[in-house]
Formats: sequence, structure tokens, C-alpha cells
Amino acid sequence: MPSSRVAGVTVLLALLAPVQQRSAAAPASCGNLSSLRLQNATVTAATEVAAGAFAPPTAPGRGVAPALAKAMVALRPFCRVAITSKPSADSDIKIEVWLPARNWNGKLQAVGNGGWAGTISYPAMAAAMAGGYATASTDSGHTTAGASFALGHPEKLVDYAHRSLHEMAVNAKVIVDSYYGKPATASVWNGCSTGGNQGLTLASMYPRDFDAIVAGAPPDVRSRVHGSRLVLHRIVHRSAGSYIPPEKYPAIHQAALDACDLKDGVKDGVIENPPSCRFDPKVIQCSGADGPSCLTAEQVETARAMYADIKHPKTGQVLYTPLLQPGSELLWGTLAGPQPFSNASETYKYLVAKDEGWDSSRFDAATDVEKMDSAAAVLNTAGDNLKPFFARGGKLLMYHGWSDQQNPASTSVGYFTRVVNAAGKGAVGKSIQLYMVPGMTHCQGGAGTDTFDKVAAIEEWMAKGAAPAQIVASHVTDGKVDRTRPLCPYPQVAAYKGSGSTDEASSFACRTPQ
Repeated sequence: MPSSRVAGVTVLLALLAPVQQRSAAAPASCGNLSSLRLQNATVTAATEVAAGAFAPPTAPGRGVAPALAKAMVALRPFCRVAITSKPSADSDIKIEVWLPARNWNGKLQAVGNGGWAGTISYPAMAAAMAGGYATASTDSGHTTAGASFALGHPEKLVDYAHRSLHEMAVNAKVIVDSYYGKPATASVWNGCSTGGNQGLTLASMYPRDFDAIVAGAPPDVRSRVHGSRLVLHRIVHRSAGSYIPPEKYPAIHQAALDACDLKDGVKDGVIENPPSCRFDPKVIQCSGADGPSCLTAEQVETARAMYADIKHPKTGQVLYTPLLQPGSELLWGTLAGPQPFSNASETYKYLVAKDEGWDSSRFDAATDVEKMDSAAAVLNTAGDNLKPFFARGGKLLMYHGWSDQQNPASTSVGYFTRVVNAAGKGAVGKSIQLYMVPGMTHCQGGAGTDTFDKVAAIEEWMAKGAAPAQIVASHVTDGKVDRTRPLCPYPQVAAYKGSGSTDEASSFACRTPQ
């Protein structure tokens, strides 16, 4: 069944499901939350945590990252609630809800996962609570680092794909209502990568769960993205001489900048609008001996393939629009390294082959993309019809780095376009908006202005009723801001006004490219 139909059926079921009772009584103490009766779930712990006293659980042999440890020390006092949800006989979904003991802003912010999830997103929860929110996260129903949990456990795969998100949303709201004695005034979702896809999933499958959604770098139609990644990897390694070693990436990147950096009138090491860049890697083809500053003829063809549509090797059908854009070259090793991207190979191993011994060398592009589409269809949860979400006033803020080396930037452009086609152009700026980030890699990083407050942007949108005309973003080096730029509503781009510092956002205006 197509993902849009699956999403539609799920939405209908969600709307018809029994509504869980919420309290409207006096606030409850933290400890008393242990006795709450929840649908499909049990509160396993409800503990008061003093300021700076929270120590996040760690996997055996792993310490706590310094940034996470610092964030935990800065935490205000809160009530920590742990929940186990079992919507199916094989489900074991862990959920945590954190409730600020003071200075609550009256809202709930749930946060997303990365990769195959498997952990509570403690750093994102800490950031949300620092902003005054009650916050929630789920491990998505398993505790492994990869996709092995799915082997022989179809219900756990459903939990990962979407069901755990709904269980978290429903139960977190009950916890918030009970603790504070009143419901949150707004519920916000914030996630990137897998978390971005989770946001799109919530908007399409569970339109009542959140009022506003921030979705960054989502891998839309995940089965096809994974299959296309494996096809590209096979193209890169089609012969002994076709692979491009990483020491050549800087030369390709510089050649792309030489061709397209100045197209926006500013030479700043960032390609503002990569789809308009017409760059042929042949310009650095070796005229003599091979070396790190040039490409062999075979490597030129590989580099061209990195920017091209992914096509079916037998039919020539376009399987996916380009996975990579000009400007992404320094991190090509993610999809074009010695081994295929692990998320893609694990999807085939555990969802398609269902064989722990499967090796990516056995991937046959002529037949296995279709197998991936069929066996991994459960992952395609981001439907295009968001009318139910928009009808109740829902806001969807999407963002994506043009230099994303992992999830295709074209994915967000394509999804945004399809949603607008289904909902009508009137939805743009009112219900949905996309902000592309020049020079930003996956979720954050790169030469672009990758630091910006997405939650503040969606809060402004909810307050004013219209998406921000621009979001001011920063680039930070050694802890200091060295450049600011406006992020513009797609398809607008930031254009230099002709005067003023090119490192200041005020010197740029958002304009539709020619």
C-alpha cells in the first residue's frame, strides 16, 4: 500500500481512538505520578531531581560526552518520570518526561532521535528544559545501536517507525496535565535527521499530537533513500580505478567553489543556491600524472555521478534526485567511502535479506532497490497529505543544509513541494515553510551559517500567525560569531544588497532567484 494511503488510514484510526482522560484538578506531587493510570503504559519511576544532580545513564564502556555533562550540571530542579509503553505484545517502549519544578513556560517540547534511535535523547531534553519547557523523549522501542532489533520483531519495527512517537505524545500530555494541574498551552516537536522524519510522520499520521513541528534534514521515503545510497556506492566502486580517495575531496570542493561561489555576488566559501551551480568536475581532470589535486578520467565520471540523479541500471528510471549537491565534497566519504552508509546497509541486512551474515557486496542494483521498497515500506511514514494537521492550525517548519552529506537536501525540497501541491499554495507561510541553509552539512556544521534558534522561530510563527520572513543564523568559530546571514523561505535566497559587510545579515535581503 502506498505510504500516503497508510498515513491516511493511520490518521483516521488515531482520530477514532478513545481519548485518554486528562486531569484538570490540583497539581500532583512528583512521587504521586507513579500511581497514574495510563493507556498501554505504566509509570515505572517518578523522582525529584535537584539542580545539577542528574547523571544520564551510559552504555557499558562508554562515558558521558563533555558537552552533555556540562548541560546536565546546568539543569534546573525537575521531576523525572519514566514510562514503559506496551501497545503490542512485543513492545517495550521507554519514555521519559521531564517537568521543571519552577519557571515552567506552560508548554511541552518533545524531542527527536537520530539514526536507528535506541536511546532517550538526553542532550535535546536538557536543551528544551533550559528554555523553560516540559520535555519528553522516547528510545523508540529498543536499545540497540543499529537495526538488529527488527530481525524477527515486526511489532518493534512498527514502534520505531511511528507508534512510539504517538505513545510518547499521548502519555507525556497526561503527565504534564497531572503534575501542573492544567494542560500545556502548546505542544511542540523538535527533531533533525531521524528526528526530522519523525516530525513529518507525526504531522501526517498523528495530526492531533502536536501544535507545531520543527523538522530538520528528514530522510523522506526512507526505503528509497536507503536503496539509492547503495546504488550510488556501487557506482563509486564500479571498477578498481573509479573510487575517489578522500585526499582529493579538497581539490573537487575548491573547483566547485571556483565555479559557483561568486554567483551570489559574494566570495565567501559558500554556494548560496547549489541547484543553479553548473559545475563539471572535468575541469580538474589530470593532464599528466595522477595526484591529489586532479581526477583521473574514471574519477571524473564518479564525481559527475555524485551530483546526478540516481537511475535504475536496467530501466534508466530516476530512482532519486541527486543525493549530493555542489558544496558537499569535503564529506563525500559518508556515502562514497570504502563501505556503504551503515543505515542503508543495515536496512537491507535486517529488513530485506533478514540475514545477519548479509554483506553489501551482494547488493544487486538491478533487482534490490525494488526489494528494499517492498520490505522496508514500513519506514515510509511521512505522508504528503497534511490537511488534517493544517486544519487544526498546525505549523510545520522545515530546514535542511544544502551541503548535507547524509540525507539529500533535495528530499526536503521534494517533500515541501508535494505537500504544497496537495494542500494548496495558501498553506505556504501559514501552515508550512522550508528554510534551506547554504553551506550547512547534516543538521549542523560546515562553512555556512548553521547556528540558529529553530524553536524561537516556530514560537514567533505561532504568536504572529505567519512564518518568519527570514531567520538570522550565525557561523561560529572557536566560540565566537564570525558571520551572520538570513535564512530565507524557500525558494528565496539571500542576496547581497551591494553595500555593507558581507559578514552581516543586514547586508542581505531574501529574493527569489532568476
